[in-house]
This record gives sequence, C-alpha cells and structure tokens, in this order.
Amino acid sequence: MSKVDPRKAFRHGFAMRMRGMIRKEFLQIRRDPSSIAIAFVLPLVLLLIFGYGVSLDAQHVPVAIVVEAPSPATRSLTAAFGNSPYFRPVDFSSIQEAEDALKRRLVDGIVWVRSDFAENLLSGETAPVGVVVNGVDANNARIISGYIQGAWLTWLEQYARDQGRPLSSAVSLEHRVWFNPGVRSRDYLVPGLIAVIMTLIGALLTALVVAREWERGTMEALMVTPVAAREILIGKIVPYFFLGMGGLILSVVMAVWLFDVPLRGSLWVLFLASTLFLMTALAMGLLISTVARNQFVAGQVAILSTFLPAFILSGFIFDIGSMPAVIRGVTHIIAARYYVAILQTVFLAGDVWNVIVYNGLALAVMTVFFLSIVKKRTRKRLQ
Repeated sequence: MSKVDPRKAFRHGFAMRMRGMIRKEFLQIRRDPSSIAIAFVLPLVLLLIFGYGVSLDAQHVPVAIVVEAPSPATRSLTAAFGNSPYFRPVDFSSIQEAEDALKRRLVDGIVWVRSDFAENLLSGETAPVGVVVNGVDANNARIISGYIQGAWLTWLEQYARDQGRPLSSAVSLEHRVWFNPGVRSRDYLVPGLIAVIMTLIGALLTALVVAREWERGTMEALMVTPVAAREILIGKIVPYFFLGMGGLILSVVMAVWLFDVPLRGSLWVLFLASTLFLMTALAMGLLISTVARNQFVAGQVAILSTFLPAFILSGFIFDIGSMPAVIRGVTHIIAARYYVAILQTVFLAGDVWNVIVYNGLALAVMTVFFLSIVKKRTRKRLQ
C-alpha cells in the first residue's frame, strides 16, 4: 500500500474546507439583497448626497446692502458683491429694514455703507464700511465675515489701481492655498466619506450577517462540521474583504471621475491602507457578532461603536484639533481617524510618508489587536 503524506492530506483537506466555506459565504451574499445594498447601493447614495448635496462652502449667501448716499464709488462697491459667486445682495434703503430682515433670517449679513463713505474716500481719509453678521451658526458667520472682508479688500485694490495710486496698507497679503487650491469642501469630504463607507461594509455588514446566522440556526449547523474555528473566521473574512474592496473601487472611481477629486498619491498606498483598515473593521464586526447574537442588538452596537465614531471623531467633518483635550484623547482609539488622515493626504497632497507611515502603523497595530481578540473568543461551542 502507498503511504499517504499527512501534511499533504492536511493541506488538501484545509483547501477543500476553505473552498466550501468561501463558496457558501458568496452564495449567501448573492441571495441576500441587503448585503449587496449595504456594499454597493448605500455607498453610491452616500457619495451622491455628500458629493452634490452637502457642502461646507458658503455660496450665494443673501446679504443686505444698505447705501445711505449713492455715488459712483458705492455703486462700484455694491457691484463687487453682486459679481461674486459667494453673495446674493439684497438692497435695503435703511439699516433698520436690513436689521429686521436679519432677525427674520431673510439675510445672513449686512453691509452698511454710510452717507460719508464717498466723501471720506475721495479725501483720502478712512472710509469704514459697517458689517453685521448673523452669529447663530458661528462657523458660517466666520466664513461669511471672511468672504466680505475678501470682497472689500479686492475692491479697494481695484479702486486704488483705477485712481492710479497705491493702496495705503501697512501689510500686503498674498493668499496661497496648498493641496485644495479650489477651496472646495467636496474635495475634503469625499475622501473622508470612503472611511465611513468602509466602516459600514466591514463592521456593520459583517456584524449583521453573522448575527443573522445565529438567529437562523445555520451557525449551529456549521459548528458540528469538521471545519476548525480559524477556518470559520477565514471563511467569513475573505468574502466580505472582497466585498469591501469592491465598495472601495466604486468609491474611488466616483470620487475621481464623477466629482473631480484629485488623486495625487499612489494607488498602491491607497489600497494597502484600505486593506489594513478593512481588516480592522471586519475584525470589529466579527467581535461584535460574538457578543451580540441578535441582529438588532448587533446593529445598534455596530452603529454606536464603529459608524458614529467614524462619522464624528475621525476628522471626516469635524476638526480634531478643535475638540476638547479629553475627546482628542478618545480619537486615538478610533481606527477611522488614522484612515481618514491617510485618505485626505493621498488624495489631496500625495505620498507624504511621515503621515502615511505613522497612521499606517497605527492601523496595523489595531488590525493585529482586534484579530487576536476575535481569534481568542472564537471557539466551536454554542455558549
């Protein structure tokens, strides 16, 4: 009789079991419309909403223009606001009417040109312009105030050139914007949104699917098969890893080709960082499913522990440096924080290695940490 090599037999059996496990998961994904929706339809919807519907840019802001004594200079100044894409000027005859419109939220700011403006301007004296901004939304108020100041300085420079004299200013400002010269919030939001999408696919989808198997009893049937615990883990991770990478490819293609977001870094850096983050998210989803074997509970835990932190505490929308010290400390345990930093750097700045290496190492540590916990907690037992 021929002797059977036990190592060869083990490898063959392992390959057969893994092939069966992965095929089972892919069939389950294909038969489950919700998995396809979360992996591909939801990212599409989120990208369209944030790409077209959400903007941190203030454009066509309604601004009240009050000119007490019209003159060629005041008409030139008000025309500067009318020609700007950032403002939608509304003329008022008195400051009282403009203030009333501001209180009723009909306008977001007031530009008040007093009656002595033209006289002071022609005589070379200071010709101040009054500016009132609605401060209910502090961030929007700062943006509008900056836009008004920019429009005012631009008009002053043009007026000085028309008069053939230099602008009397102690400081000459020359603005230069790096990495996002168009100053479009879309270029900032869309790359960060990829982290939220990968969190949804990796953590939320995995937690829901595995919890659903516990509810339906298919996990118990799997436990009585010869498949080892680590083979179950690999069989769960591989299909959803490919599903997540498919969502990443869809997101990158839409970002670059649909929203014109620049991709200045390397694709291989982007995919390597995405692999690390996706493995972390998958491990977190599997860990949640081992604790919560009910779909509703698993979904709530996944949203609270992965999705909301990725949305709020990752720097995707809210600046981490502006947060209180305690909250800044909490963000260091949020995996999406490091992934968002890499995404925004690779898309807008390129391969800045000190940023990529630091955040990539942090993701690698978190990947190993969560996979180790999942491996330790996964046993072939029903309790």
